[in-house]
Amino acid sequence: YSAGWKSLSKTVSMNRYNLKAGLGLAGLAAGCGRRKWVGGIIRQNTEMPPVKSVDSLRLNIYRLFCKYLLFSCFLRRRMATSDAPKRTPLYSVHRGLGARIIDFHGYEMPVQYSGIIDEHRCVRENAGIFDLSHMGEFSVRGQGALGFLQTMATRDLENSHDGQAYYSCICREHGGIIDDLIVYRNGPEDFLVVVNASNIEKDYEWLEENAPENVELANLSDEIALIAVQGPKAVEIVASLVARPVDDLYFYHHRDDEIAGCRVVLARTGYTGEDGFEIYLEGGSAEKVWNALCERGYPLGMAPIGLGARDTLRLEMGYSLYGNELAEEVNPIEAGLGWVVSSRKKFIGSDVILPLKKSGTDRRIAGFKLTGRGVPRQHYPVKADGKVIGEVTSGTMSPSLNEAIGLALMDTRYTHEGTQVTIEIRGTDHPATVAPVPFVESKVYKKPHE
Repeated sequence: YSAGWKSLSKTVSMNRYNLKAGLGLAGLAAGCGRRKWVGGIIRQNTEMPPVKSVDSLRLNIYRLFCKYLLFSCFLRRRMATSDAPKRTPLYSVHRGLGARIIDFHGYEMPVQYSGIIDEHRCVRENAGIFDLSHMGEFSVRGQGALGFLQTMATRDLENSHDGQAYYSCICREHGGIIDDLIVYRNGPEDFLVVVNASNIEKDYEWLEENAPENVELANLSDEIALIAVQGPKAVEIVASLVARPVDDLYFYHHRDDEIAGCRVVLARTGYTGEDGFEIYLEGGSAEKVWNALCERGYPLGMAPIGLGARDTLRLEMGYSLYGNELAEEVNPIEAGLGWVVSSRKKFIGSDVILPLKKSGTDRRIAGFKLTGRGVPRQHYPVKADGKVIGEVTSGTMSPSLNEAIGLALMDTRYTHEGTQVTIEIRGTDHPATVAPVPFVESKVYKKPHE
């Protein structure tokens, strides 16, 4: 072992897996009388001395054991860097509530509790509480923070104000959408960028790759929890717990506050079309704040809501979802997000996107309703005039309307309201009509002049 340790001490890069395998090899080599030979194998940078008189059986056993140890090392490395699903700080709460848990982009998340339809209607009629802690959060700070975000995001943030939030996109040079996100401005040199869980690593790498020296980036995704309360009774529930009135906190505005003795960022944002709040806080405070909200909300009819109902709620509003309506093969104009694309500045992808904003695109996202039976799903073909003109990006049976609704990326010539198309569902064409979005009325709390 001492001979093996001397060889190991000369190894340039070590970790606990190499150490364990190295000591095993050194000990076995000592038994075979070939310590230097094994030391060379470990370092992989020395000339191997010739093997002379050694018992062939012992040497063959040694060789097999070496292969076993190296393979074990490989497996341990893979296990150490495996993509095992993460858990939010509220995972045990969801288990205790009997939620059905699924792997959602690398996170074990509740897809439903009592059922998607019941949960959906609860949000529309009363209120729902959501665990959104799988979302990604990046801190962007420094003297160059605003200029950097101006270069990266499609939205013009030059005249942004402290305490406001801005929905935007980041794009590739060819115009494709890397992600849609929300930029929260805390100060002229202090921003919080919230991204989709599926894109955390990709987004951060993209921002890091383009960040100048006077910008400080930090990935806070594993430190921050996010709880949303949405629905007609959300204001009554949250207002009873925060330190200040919420009457002057409008849609897409935020402020520092406190709930149950815990510091939070209270944002009047959401993904449901209902009035409500998204609450950012430290992960260690999540369960305490969740319980406080539930204690106030349950008597008013609030219930926990899973990702299933969150998806049907956003679809009724015509909100885009990355991986469905949004992708790197789709630009913001095609996605119907021209309103978050500024023509007054340069940003990554603007050379491609801005001309399209003027001229239009050959395809774009449009809403539709089925006029007969059936439920549209992602990738189902959309047809008109005897040909395929696009495909469904999202579809469901609307719990609010009791109608089959959806969004589709299709030939722009067929996206006018009232246009008759068909959706192919399991080999059968079902009639549908292009419809305006949102499919239901928005209830968000805007300033009177907005």
